[in-house]
Amino acid sequence: MTEKTFDVSNVEVLSGIVAYLQVEGAVKASDFYVKAFGAKDVARHPVDDQGRTMHIHLHLNGGSLMLSDSYPEHGVTPEVPAGFTLHLKVTDIEVLWKRAVDAGCDILLPLQDMFWGDRYGQLRDPFGVRWSMGETKT
Repeated sequence: MTEKTFDVSNVEVLSGIVAYLQVEGAVKASDFYVKAFGAKDVARHPVDDQGRTMHIHLHLNGGSLMLSDSYPEHGVTPEVPAGFTLHLKVTDIEVLWKRAVDAGCDILLPLQDMFWGDRYGQLRDPFGVRWSMGETKT
């Protein structure tokens, strides 16, 4: 299999706040986000001899999402993701929800109509990251 690498020098960063996730298995996580959420892989550094990468850049739902592996030898130790949720404001939520669940996300809060008017639910991906999806019903 040929390793995917992309030029990282001229990639547009989308949105005002960009999540930068440190996960164990950043390459596998980025491939999962392409499959589960329809992310577009736009830039990545090659992997090292241990299969780690220092940077992957995805475009997802109109924004940028960046990932890397941990590098304990440089003070970047692995940590379990906690205390945050990545929210996707979407249209056609039923299709996108099914895609994420079929790809391997666990359902934390089933998709339902909420009191604030959204169809909403929460998921956890195989890398421990919590996601929510919401679609405003008109």
